[in-house]
Amino acid sequence: MPELRGALEALVRLQSVSSALDRAPLLASAEVVASLFRGAGARVRFLEVEGAPPAVLAEVDGPPGAPTVLLYAHYDVQHPGPDASWTSPPFEPTERAGRLYGRGVSDDKAGIVAHLAALRVFEGASPLGIKVLVEGEEEIGSPHMGALLARHRDALSADVIVIADLEHAAVGQPGLTTSLRGLVDCVVEVRTLASGVHSGQFGGAVPDALTSLVRLLATLHREDGSPAIAELLHAPRGATSPTEAEVRAHAGLLDGVQLLGQGTVADRLWYAPAISVLAIDAPPVVEAINQLIPVARAKVGVRLAPGDDPARAMDALVAHLEAHAPWGVRLAVTRGAAARPFALATTGPVYDAFRAGLRAAWGIDAVEIGVGGTVPLVAEFAEAYPAATIVMAGVGDPTSHIHGPDESQDLGEFERSVLAEVIALSLLG
Repeated sequence: MPELRGALEALVRLQSVSSALDRAPLLASAEVVASLFRGAGARVRFLEVEGAPPAVLAEVDGPPGAPTVLLYAHYDVQHPGPDASWTSPPFEPTERAGRLYGRGVSDDKAGIVAHLAALRVFEGASPLGIKVLVEGEEEIGSPHMGALLARHRDALSADVIVIADLEHAAVGQPGLTTSLRGLVDCVVEVRTLASGVHSGQFGGAVPDALTSLVRLLATLHREDGSPAIAELLHAPRGATSPTEAEVRAHAGLLDGVQLLGQGTVADRLWYAPAISVLAIDAPPVVEAINQLIPVARAKVGVRLAPGDDPARAMDALVAHLEAHAPWGVRLAVTRGAAARPFALATTGPVYDAFRAGLRAAWGIDAVEIGVGGTVPLVAEFAEAYPAATIVMAGVGDPTSHIHGPDESQDLGEFERSVLAEVIALSLLG
């Protein structure tokens, strides 16, 4: 474990932000990942797709006739935001109270090291064939994953695919992820005037674009905060964990602020759609003048319940915005990203092996959990390899604050995750 922690800290120090213009840290990260897996006895090569940073493929052979498993992780990270929002520097791993802090320490560099651990433990005598794929674009939606799978389909084929990019249910409670929500988003633009005009001279009769946009955005939710687009699919399962108190604590919800929607909290987070206004283009307050704004824009994102269809959901979102534009304003909607939701059947020998590994590492049975976020590549793997069993594994927990300031990884959970994966792979072999 000390060696594995050292590898994790070395990876966290690499500022591999995939949304940044500077690609050098991504290339350096790919080289470091490749070096780590070479050091564990794997054959390593880079998989190239035009426009994407290199993906790393590491391979070790198993006994003749043994199954092959593909272990996935990613080396890119989200932008850390302002350094001032972090308690310690985002790219300097720092331990506090049993947790290691740093951007990417949980999402997903701990996942890389969990795969590395398996190769080191087996020491060249793996009980099954192992392929490890580590890419550098997940945080921007893996836009080249389809091309990567098409170009290298045979090289990446496997009987089992393990996606190590999720979380456990809680510290001390292992979880197996069984569903992911999908995603659609768009940019909506409202125009009311040829140019800005005096708010005193024309206000009261002439609508401004920002007020019109706010009025339009307000139609996306019902009074209780649930989505107002009836065409969006709901797939409630009656899930009861996490509790409202846990969600309030994990999210940092301020006292007195209400939760949205109806049904169990887990169903609202995992199995129901959610609509969010992600950004607005309008003059900042410090630049405000007494002028009616001629044009304003907003980005709207919708998380889709398992079983929904992104194309149909996008059509419903656009139709709603067009139908509810107030006061005859000019409206333009630009369609954006779309990703399918995903649900897994979790029976059979592969899941038996992973449940056994989790039980051995934690001492208790794993629970099945959903994830409210979106990992588009899961559906792409399922489409490319329909005969493979997909397992969505985790290393972090709901308090890891992935994508936020002070992202962290519980070191006890890290060790148990490593142990669980090694045991599961041993049983599969």
